[in-house]
Amino acid sequence: MTINEALPTRTDWTERGGTPAVPSTGRLRPLGLREVTLRPGFWQQRQETNRAASLAHIEHWLEKAGWLPNFDAAVEGRLPADRRGREFSDSEVYKLLEAMAWEYGRAGDQDLDARYRAIVRRVAAAQEDDGYLNTNFGRPGQQPRYSDLEWGHELYCYGHLIQAGVAAARAYGINDELARVAIRAADHVCATFGPDGIPSVCGHPVIEPALAELYRVTGDSRYLDQASLFVERRGHQVLDDIEFGRAYFQDDLPVREAGVLRGHAVRANYLGAGAVDVAVETGDTDLLEAVARQWRTAVARRTYITGGVGSRHQDEAYGDDYVLPADRAYSETCASVGSIMLSWRLLLAEGDPRYADLIERTLFNVVAASPADDGTRFFYTNTLHQRVPGTEPQPDQIVPRAASSLRAPWFAVSCCPTNLARTFAGLGAYLATTDEDGVQIHQYAAAALEVSLPGGRTVALEIDTKYPADGRIAIRIARAPETPWTLSLRVPGWAEGATVDEGAGRRRVEPGTVQIRRRFTAGEVVVLDLPVRPRITFGDPRIDAVRGSVAVERGPEVYAVESVDLPGGLSVDEVRLDLDAGLSERDGEVVASFRKLPAGSDAWPYGAPTAPAGEATTFEAPLHPYHRWARRGPSTMRVWLPVNGD
Repeated sequence: MTINEALPTRTDWTERGGTPAVPSTGRLRPLGLREVTLRPGFWQQRQETNRAASLAHIEHWLEKAGWLPNFDAAVEGRLPADRRGREFSDSEVYKLLEAMAWEYGRAGDQDLDARYRAIVRRVAAAQEDDGYLNTNFGRPGQQPRYSDLEWGHELYCYGHLIQAGVAAARAYGINDELARVAIRAADHVCATFGPDGIPSVCGHPVIEPALAELYRVTGDSRYLDQASLFVERRGHQVLDDIEFGRAYFQDDLPVREAGVLRGHAVRANYLGAGAVDVAVETGDTDLLEAVARQWRTAVARRTYITGGVGSRHQDEAYGDDYVLPADRAYSETCASVGSIMLSWRLLLAEGDPRYADLIERTLFNVVAASPADDGTRFFYTNTLHQRVPGTEPQPDQIVPRAASSLRAPWFAVSCCPTNLARTFAGLGAYLATTDEDGVQIHQYAAAALEVSLPGGRTVALEIDTKYPADGRIAIRIARAPETPWTLSLRVPGWAEGATVDEGAGRRRVEPGTVQIRRRFTAGEVVVLDLPVRPRITFGDPRIDAVRGSVAVERGPEVYAVESVDLPGGLSVDEVRLDLDAGLSERDGEVVASFRKLPAGSDAWPYGAPTAPAGEATTFEAPLHPYHRWARRGPSTMRVWLPVNGD
């Protein structure tokens, strides 16, 4: 097959706007971006901010920082002298293109389309005749191709290029120019790293899910075979050892033998996503169970209450079991995007609502926390305890990746803004799925759905909710077939006491999944009521860092206290929660009672316990959702609150 021939596709998604992951088999089937329309509410606002502000902001910085002009310099022979950015900066251009493609698929924005095509032309012009495309290697004065698989990120960049090409193929069609660029690059990868090629892998996984998804688009088994080969090579010490150890890039143990997600958190989640894709497409139940086992263990022992992962700053990595310090939480935004990718694939494969529970927790408490309200500043890391008020970076300043204690406009390593952009653009895909018998709703937002079930049956739903402000979710049947079908609703793990009313009175439902099967008629309304109210949460006693502290949650949101809400200039480290006083809600705010610690001194801080001098000062203060912290300026903040005077 030559590159100019039309490629077959298993399913043409262009009319449905495309979708990020389309396994050929599994428990559930994803929906297209045009089958789900977000309506005004929590997530629609963020998706619209992404479209209206974040995409242009990212495009501006890619141009200003020189990362997009690197492709022009490659064409004009000005490399390496004129190259700017880190070795992986090409990938940020590709993630922006992916976000643009999903956004076009979702809404058909013509202005965005013109900008997308202009960038694609610049990228395509830099591709070499054999499909190789990278601005950092292979030219006179640069390192040779594939001479630094540990740190060079060449295959990582291909992974994001191919994911962007998949988005282009599903949103625009297989003959889109970016899709063609991605196919040429993938062909080059298969020729170079196939069974008779370089017997190694990339230090940063992501090529694996990209190749698997390209197989799903084209039906060309070479891409799946190569993805499988990369997954099976991993863990056999094919990369050189490094100061962080081979676990950093998951080359210490084969995927099938590992018991938990480990090493660099973004790498671990991307590799897990690729392994699930390979397992599903090849029918490898052992591989699927291996990744599911790693997910379960990591969630139970290595995940923050926010859903964030990665407790080690040194190597941006998962820490050991139960080592989850709040004030040293790295919790990289990109790692949470990877977590969602992995959990979504496991959900599609197995249908277990626990995967959707983690997606919800991660979306509300990490993904929603990272961008500023205006969509032009971002958190790279997401601490759970800020001891010193931060400083506001200048709007034209590039900051080190984890050095900003407040949201920054751009980073020297700006993987997080582009990862958020593609996630928000494709957000509607995570709300619901279908199977042979009906529709499953996994995430709750004001939205409209119109989907096709097998046999040509059409279901249209209108979801009315202010979630997470309150827990009432009304699902109106706008259109339904004349035969019975099943509406499945996820009841989150925290939602003890939830009820459902399907027209014959309310009944209690347990966390998990509630299924309603019957012949529905247009105009019927099913109401799910989730108990969205403040609750106290205790950490596992093996998490030393939070022993003696509690967190406050309300619905899917984790709450935090900020110093801007404390009297007299107090820091959050100078107060204790009065657990006996309980929590209340007033005027839409969660209010707690605190006690002020006695003033510190220069005395030795260790010794026998002593009673506080005098009577403790008590006062009330509001708590706010963690994702809103630092939106009112510099402050100290904490999620885990020491209780009483202990």
